Amino acid sequence: MKIGILSYHFPPEPAFIPGSLAEELAARGHEVRVLTGFPDYPGGHVYPGWRQRWRHQTHSERLTVRRVPRYAGGDGSAGARMASWLSFAGSVALTGRRYLGDVDALYVFQLPAATFAAAALFRLLGRVPTVLHVQDVWSEEDSSGPDEGRRWSGRLGATLRRIYQEAGGIAVTAPSMRDLVVSGGADPDRVRVVLNWTDERIFRPTEPSPAARQLIRRDGRCVVMHAGTIGVRQGLETAVRAAAALDDRMDLVLVGSGAEERRVRGLAAELRANNVRFVERRSPLDMPALYAAADYQLVMLRDLPELRGMVPGKLQAALSCASPVVASAGGDTVALVERVRAGLSCAPEDWAALADRFWLASTIPPPARVDMGRRGRDAYLREMSLRAGVDRIEQMLQDVSAPARARR
Repeated sequence: MKIGILSYHFPPEPAFIPGSLAEELAARGHEVRVLTGFPDYPGGHVYPGWRQRWRHQTHSERLTVRRVPRYAGGDGSAGARMASWLSFAGSVALTGRRYLGDVDALYVFQLPAATFAAAALFRLLGRVPTVLHVQDVWSEEDSSGPDEGRRWSGRLGATLRRIYQEAGGIAVTAPSMRDLVVSGGADPDRVRVVLNWTDERIFRPTEPSPAARQLIRRDGRCVVMHAGTIGVRQGLETAVRAAAALDDRMDLVLVGSGAEERRVRGLAAELRANNVRFVERRSPLDMPALYAAADYQLVMLRDLPELRGMVPGKLQAALSCASPVVASAGGDTVALVERVRAGLSCAPEDWAALADRFWLASTIPPPARVDMGRRGRDAYLREMSLRAGVDRIEQMLQDVSAPARARR
């Protein structure tokens, strides 16, 4: 097949889902063409050594990547984000027909940032069969102000409903997200669950290095580690309060940074939680050793409707590394952890319940923790691995394009 891929982000940005999908489909013999922007995530500025221009195309065997310009504002405001999204859509509209006009099927890595560009491609390519891989849903909380949020949420919502209705197939990253996209206008018969995978070249079982042990552990106490963004969606204040109640029992180590870091640090200081420690953001290459040095990985999501249908990427990374987890979330995240028996779980935004899970985690003997990690690893390989995910996406692409290919 000739397969087109539309993605707002693509390697060298940390976008391993579309990147690894493109490589794997090409390795399976398909001709793959990627249409994306110039790398600027997460800082909002084009990477050093890159210059935005119209004719930037790279080739490898069966894989071509075409990059088009977009606004790189860098200030993180809602206006700058919308300028980036709309400029990307304009660039896609100018180049998409010639570059992707003869593909058998189109795959869209569907983040809110790609919504307007996807709609532009749908208009340009007409009846090209399309599979949307929905990663996130838009909510007004993602905007910087209520008026601006309502305006852009309305436009995004209307555009999403249109592309949901026009797509030949829709893949969602969690079971509950299926309900969200169906309520947004998608045909239920066209929606399939395809759990995300992680970067398996990096995240796999390993032994902790001496440097990782020194960084993560202070003594023989149980260590629960949270790796990733310290943001609004995670609600890590709950974890800090829970850990503060068990000051002499366990350590909570937060690795990473984010918009809420100052608030979370301030709460830890206010509570005099000496067992809560902060470690600056690390390279992904360092993370498996840090995972191995900790006893559990913490997966946190706030109690918001749009988050109940999400499985955060840190869960797949932890399971792939055979690390047991403590999950404070709702919906599919907790359901998955409980179903595969890969750790402990509790309701979101309940610090007392989470403190109880931390206490229980500290009492579980090491061999039982190893069994939790092994079950999680087995579940990852069976249900969430790169191979399993690409198998499902490839089948969806073949299914939506079969009628057109048969006619030709």
